[in-house]
Amino acid sequence: MTAPETELIGGKNPVAEALRSGRELNKIWIAEGLNKKSIGEILALAKEAGVLVQAVPKQKLDAMLDVNHQGVIASVAAYTYAELEDLFSVAERRGEDPFFLILDELEDPHNLGSILRTADATGVHGVIIPKRRSVGLTSVVAKASTGAIEHIPVVRVNNLSQTVEELKKRGVWIAGTDASGSADYRMMDATLPLAVIIGSEGKGMSRILREKCDFLYQLPMIGHVTSLNASVAASVLMYEVLRKRQPLPSQR
Repeated sequence: MTAPETELIGGKNPVAEALRSGRELNKIWIAEGLNKKSIGEILALAKEAGVLVQAVPKQKLDAMLDVNHQGVIASVAAYTYAELEDLFSVAERRGEDPFFLILDELEDPHNLGSILRTADATGVHGVIIPKRRSVGLTSVVAKASTGAIEHIPVVRVNNLSQTVEELKKRGVWIAGTDASGSADYRMMDATLPLAVIIGSEGKGMSRILREKCDFLYQLPMIGHVTSLNASVAASVLMYEVLRKRQPLPSQR
């Protein structure tokens, strides 16, 4: 019988969020001399959960994890992925039409972490990523998400094209971004059950997924650059959906 896989996460907020969410933590290391007031909540939650906290030299933490750990590192059970049905269940519990993100071979963990952070802020019900040629849920993603990784279900699938077909059969409309020949994103009907595809950093959305989209939208570019960072583009679209689904009282 093999021991369960573990993951290291660093940073005050990611560790605190893991504790708040009830995530199983094995141990927490804090840097010697760290101001205890700055991690008071972590210490209280760790004591309540019965998690061992050990003070060690900062150099040891630096060697354990190559991210800005802020003097706090935790060993946690490896991140688990959700099932597609879980995403529909989240929407149903909230009494909302589904709103999912599909990430087409995103490779930068900072982009994924940033997208998860915005997804949590804008009410996305879940994120779908492919198993191959895509970043997964790692400690770098957890750090970049500032704790959102604990609240946004992420589904990892073998085939995005087949998953899109399944979503369409279940009444979800598919929207993608395309720089040419598409409507302005501000024309989006975000009140529909919706899944938005975000292309990879280099190649953008694949041809196969583009052909499966019900809608193609572009983000107007009136400056000198020709494209946006994947997480920035995703954030613009997520907030547009939120704006359409929760308009200001004067706009209803």
